[in-house]
Amino acid sequence: MSELKRLTPPQSRRVNALVKKECCNCFDGNCILLDDGDECVCPQLISYSLLCKWFRAAVLPADKLLYAELYQSEDKRRCTVCGASFASSSNSVKYCPSCRKRITNRQAAERMRKKRSLVTQ
Repeated sequence: MSELKRLTPPQSRRVNALVKKECCNCFDGNCILLDDGDECVCPQLISYSLLCKWFRAAVLPADKLLYAELYQSEDKRRCTVCGASFASSSNSVKYCPSCRKRITNRQAAERMRKKRSLVTQ
């Protein structure tokens, strides 16, 4: 966990949102730990890597999917529809979050169609 992780832009946005929402050392975008009289911008907010040890140890584990995506490569799965990799906490998940909603809606529509056809006969 000591190596520096590079973030993709979507991961960086999720990390920045997590820093602003959950990190107790971030106040108005400034890092309290680095404050020596002058305001210092939180380095985690302006970087595409995981720099802050406090964030890695205390804040990042709060978002289990992001944590698994960044540190536990064996928990990544491939979507059976689009082939994108995604983090999963269960071994029965087959679809990425973006495909899951579409597939669920399609299956519900087919189920309702079948139900209606049985009623009208």
